Amino acid sequence: MRIIRVGSRDSKLAIIQAKIVMDAIESFDKNIKTRLVTMKTTGDKILDKTLDKVGGKGLFVKELDEALLNNLVDITVHSYKDVPMEVNPDLPIVAVSKREDERDVLILPKAKRDEAKPVGCSSKRRTIQLSQLGYTNIAPIRGNVITRLKKLDDGEFSALVLAAAGIKRLGLTHRINKYFSPEEIMPAACQGVIAVQARKGENVDFLKGFHCEEAEKTSLGERAFVAALDGGCSSPVAAYARIEKGKFVLSGLYVNEEKGIVRKGSMSGEIKDAEKIGIALAQKLKGEK
Repeated sequence: MRIIRVGSRDSKLAIIQAKIVMDAIESFDKNIKTRLVTMKTTGDKILDKTLDKVGGKGLFVKELDEALLNNLVDITVHSYKDVPMEVNPDLPIVAVSKREDERDVLILPKAKRDEAKPVGCSSKRRTIQLSQLGYTNIAPIRGNVITRLKKLDDGEFSALVLAAAGIKRLGLTHRINKYFSPEEIMPAACQGVIAVQARKGENVDFLKGFHCEEAEKTSLGERAFVAALDGGCSSPVAAYARIEKGKFVLSGLYVNEEKGIVRKGSMSGEIKDAEKIGIALAQKLKGEK
């Protein structure tokens, strides 16, 4: 019996996502057993500052990368939107999940809503787009999804904006009050996609039953767009790709806070050109083309 050690953050959502991968591995090969190895990342420990102030979302993968490099685990599982644009070439992304709901959602408190309290929101991407929708009182919030929901229900906020994917995977769909369409709030690149990393050159055939090629293509295009804008995970950029009638269609959001520029646009083409389209759209929205 072969054992595959699966590294994950120790939040409830991260563990649920790791178990989705583990179930897929064990279903694919009955001779494999998986073992969960959880750890707290720097991003989980620093909760009194916004991510852009402490080094971006790369803080959620640092410890997991080290565990993988040091052979303490065989694969690591991430929300793909938390993975920095620069991936260590020795730790490639080897599989991605089918995309869960890519939208952002509004969640209200269980008790009576105090409209004087702010809407809790964790990213500049959401804050800028919420402002365009007429939301004026927005405040940053940190912590995992369960922690944020507790802050909401304790009366610290009038509402939260979170990713639908995480809420659904936690079995909390009943808490969703409103879905924002991608046109209203464009999602973060790869929102709703789970990514798996492994050491370069290792055999990961056991992930064949988990991997989704369509999500791989849309993710590549979205990440190429963000990377071309030099946008780390905490930058106020957004990208949303889908495959429609055999074509790759990408929408993107470009923000230049210093100049007060907020631009959205889209571009389509052949699926095989997903990354080229991502780069071309970024250049177009920056005004370089």
